[in-house]
Order: sequence, then C-alpha cells, then structure tokens
Amino acid sequence: MSQLLRSVLYLPASNARALARAPTLPADAIILDLEDAVGPAEKPAARAAAAEAIGSVDFGHRLRVVRINAPDTPWHDDDLTMVKAAKPDAVLLPKVESAATLETLAAQLGDATIAIWAMMETPRAVLAADAIAAAVATVPALTTLVVGSNDLRLAARMPASDDRRYLLPWLMQLVAAARTHGLALVDAVYNDFRDLDGLAAECAEARAMGMDGKTLIHPSQIAAANATWTPDAAAVESARAIVAAFAAPENREAGVLQIDGRMVERLHLVEAQALLGHAEAIAARSTADDVAAQSPGDRPDRRP
Repeated sequence: MSQLLRSVLYLPASNARALARAPTLPADAIILDLEDAVGPAEKPAARAAAAEAIGSVDFGHRLRVVRINAPDTPWHDDDLTMVKAAKPDAVLLPKVESAATLETLAAQLGDATIAIWAMMETPRAVLAADAIAAAVATVPALTTLVVGSNDLRLAARMPASDDRRYLLPWLMQLVAAARTHGLALVDAVYNDFRDLDGLAAECAEARAMGMDGKTLIHPSQIAAANATWTPDAAAVESARAIVAAFAAPENREAGVLQIDGRMVERLHLVEAQALLGHAEAIAARSTADDVAAQSPGDRPDRRP
C-alpha cells in the first residue's frame, strides 16, 4: 500500500469551521461527510460546501474523500452528480454488501481516477467480505475498505462498548479479505474523543491486527493514530540492518541469515523493505508540511 492512511478524519461537510481547518490538520485523509454527520435538511448545503472545498481549497497531501449517502436514500443521486463534477480523490460508499453495488457505482462514476472506498458495516458485508474485496478485479478503482463498527454492532445486537473482544472475529475476516485482494483497510472510529488512552490502545490493537490506519471523529485523535502507524527509530534501524545484510555480496543468494542473534529469512527482508518505504513516505510528508507551514502564501488553490 503506497498511500498513507494512518489518520482518516471525518468532518461534517455542513460545518464551515471544520472545513476551514481541514487543510491545517496533520491527517492523512479528510472525509467530507454527507451521510451520518449531516441531517436531512442540511444535506443540500453540505453537498454544495463539499464541492466548493474540493474545487477551491488546497488540501496539500491530504486525500479528499467524500462519503456520499447510500443508493437507497433520496440524496444519493445528487451526491453522485456532485462527486462526478468535483472529482475528489475518493468516494466512500456506505452500507456496501455486494460486489454488484461497487460495479454499479463505478459505472455511474465513469471516472477511474476517483478511487472507491467501501464501508463494511453490516453482518452481510462481513459474510461477503471476500467477494466485495474481489471486486477490485472488475472495479480497479476500489482501493480501500473502511470498518463501520457502530452500525455493525447495532445490526449484530452487540451492546455498545469499548471492549471489542466479540467483534474481533468479524474484523479479522475483513483483514483477511483486504490482504487477499491487495486493498487497504482502515479501522472504525473510537467514539470517546476525550479518552486518548483508550484511543491509543484501540489503535495499537488495530495495527496488531494488520490494519492500515484509523478513522477519527475529532482532530485531537490524529496524533495518536499517526504515532501508532509510524515506525519507531528502533524498528527503522532493525529494518535497515536486515536490508544491508542481504545486500552484502556474500549474502545475495542466501535464504536465511543470522542477524543480531536472530534467524532472518527473505520474507523478513520483504517486510523490512516495506517498513522502510513507509517510514520514508512519512518523512517526506513531514518535510513537505514543514515547508508549507513556512510559506503558506505560496501554496496555490487546488482546482480540478
């Protein structure tokens, strides 16, 4: 996965103050939400505000994602018309339960440059996870699965709780589907944005499960998510040692090496190379952010 998705922040497209702050936040992606965070009466104005932001605001490195309303709602068609005209980086479709839904969306968009993200938030979506992820074969714009655990819990009749032990088997099916078909997987939101320790623990759990980042509901949560999916100095040093060892002329054909008392195989080399690529992407982003912060007046508007 080349695109960083450590921190994916939902912002109501109806909230002008939140939209104004978006380009200054250290999130990897911003989801301009037209669905759950926006009431029925506010949806037309929110849609217009999202289109204006996409067309006129420089989001820098931050992916611009629009969560539209589901196909069975009265707002879906207008949302889709806006997305086709505004051309965000990605569109997030809620309540995905089949590959056919994604194929229909791709045909309606008619633009493979707009990535498709799929919300996985129902029991049927979990059962169909492999088929949904496999849709990438016919819908190459599909890049990312996004967990929606609040809706998933409700549909499964699980009590609302920060304890995810009974949800984990469901989530691991999504991990398996994403990894099988080469998609990114972003974890669900943590509802109590004041509980940063609880958030950090859930981020660590998601990373250990193999997820690529976390969706967030408040800017105060960004730092914890970024930190969790940023390799620490020790991990980077270890990865460099593995790469250097296998690059030595006498080891280029070796299948297994002993490094610092550990047996290291070529699968660990692949893992080390991926970690270093991830770390380099983060470092490049940090450098770009520093430059942008020093010369905000030189940043042009981002227009299609």
